[in-house]
Amino acid sequence: MAVPKYDELFNPALQALHSLGGSSSIAEMEEEVIKTLNLSETDVADLHKGNTTKLSYRLAWARTYLKRFGLLENSSRGVWSLTQRGLATKSVDKKQVKDTVQNSKFQVNIVGSESEEENDDVSEEYEWKDRLLEIVKHISPDSFERLCMRLLRESGFTHVTVTGKSGDGGIDGKGVVKLGGLLSFHVVFQCKRYKDTVGSGVIRDFRGAMQGRADKGLIISTGTFTRDARQEAQRDGASPIDLIDGEMLTEKLKELKLGVRVEEKIIEDIIIKEDWFSNL
Repeated sequence: MAVPKYDELFNPALQALHSLGGSSSIAEMEEEVIKTLNLSETDVADLHKGNTTKLSYRLAWARTYLKRFGLLENSSRGVWSLTQRGLATKSVDKKQVKDTVQNSKFQVNIVGSESEEENDDVSEEYEWKDRLLEIVKHISPDSFERLCMRLLRESGFTHVTVTGKSGDGGIDGKGVVKLGGLLSFHVVFQCKRYKDTVGSGVIRDFRGAMQGRADKGLIISTGTFTRDARQEAQRDGASPIDLIDGEMLTEKLKELKLGVRVEEKIIEDIIIKEDWFSNL
């Protein structure tokens, strides 16, 4: 089946959070929705624009509507959870949700052939991510390796080096990460500027190259990973490989303020107290 429109994802998104215990990351929610709707690999990989899939884009709108309807809330760390009202709600009427949100102070305009909404919250988020990814995709290979090394160091890695060896099974570098000041893990990484999707074959080849050389593997990509690739990366009984796709890369660059400056804007909300004038 094709990826449903954003309003048809209200209930799958809501049900996903209930199934996941009331809270989840965006990736966990997306995976649960994929299973619920039995979406094919082709459906999941269908791009909206840039590096964003239709499923990710439409789910972002579904979450926005459910949040403004009072059923969801999200933290600064990207975790979405059910509100008290959301915990008591198993399903919603999509027309009621749309009418309530579009008639509220958060009113948005419906545009486009698919009647998908555009407003500052979602559109600006994807706009800066797409622009940042385009910049990263056009820097030199050496610059991209240095960017990945800087990102890893800023994230707590030490002894980060680039191997610079050809025919090394896709391993571009290695480093050490220490958890809690006690446990150290040796990590090998691959940093590739894939234009489109990364399949499971890349994961298997990388795992084969890392055997006996590290505790964990990490692949940093400007592209997206197929569902099969994500499942292969965490396959039971196999060495675990963490994946950072293009969207996660932009989020990390923003979080670490690497080439990204976040400017806080103060917006006044002016409310006219009509009763005050009536009582003069």
